[in-house]
Amino acid sequence: MNAELRRRAYLDAMQVATWLPRTELPFAAPSRAELLAPPPAEAPLDIVSEPVAEPVREAPVERPKIEIPRPGAQPRQAVVEPVAEPEPVEEKPARVSAPPPRFSLQLLRAGDCALLVELPTGQPFQSRDPAYILLKDLLRAAGLPDSPQLLGEPVRWPLLVRGNMDQGPQAALEFVQSFVAARLEEQPSTCLWLVGLPAIRFAGEGDEHSYNRELQVEGLGACWAMPGLELLMEEPARKRELWQAMRRVRQRWSAPAHS
Repeated sequence: MNAELRRRAYLDAMQVATWLPRTELPFAAPSRAELLAPPPAEAPLDIVSEPVAEPVREAPVERPKIEIPRPGAQPRQAVVEPVAEPEPVEEKPARVSAPPPRFSLQLLRAGDCALLVELPTGQPFQSRDPAYILLKDLLRAAGLPDSPQLLGEPVRWPLLVRGNMDQGPQAALEFVQSFVAARLEEQPSTCLWLVGLPAIRFAGEGDEHSYNRELQVEGLGACWAMPGLELLMEEPARKRELWQAMRRVRQRWSAPAHS
């Protein structure tokens, strides 16, 4: 098939009408014989006619009206409305609750002194516990009775295993101080021993730098901070500093005996 027949077949497949003049046009080039010959019927083309998509009619665009000023009239000024800026949203930082501390404390009384002691195992002292034996030695060295009296049940923190109650460090401090203050109000003492870091932190508001020092705590009075019993057993060298500090502090509970 020559090029002209293929072109006419393409036009027919696209439903485009083709026509040729019946008479010779003036000043026209002579027609070629192959243009006048009809296409052979036995040579179909493998052309799949695709549906012609209808043209999408766009909505008419309204043109802005232009006001023509009349003679003698003042031009109208365009009123520009202020655009309200969005109010800045203050982002509040997410409150991250601190995990609850874990400790067990026992409040005791020996002579004129009260003792808030960390329980190394979390359980009440037994007579043969090495930590309890060391505590009795400390009381004898301080000139106090070596059989301390229990004041209430041990304080274990956190109080609840589950629940939405705040049990962070600040809540633990307020609870321990309130508990000890209530007991001291019933039985006042000349000095409160804070034995162990949890006792120092949540009753005396101190830290490990407060070892062997005197603290004045509102609501609790004079306090003496000292390392925990387990720490003294693991590091015997700390006992020397403890004895030296005790010589300075023991006048608080020994003065009435000598008067």
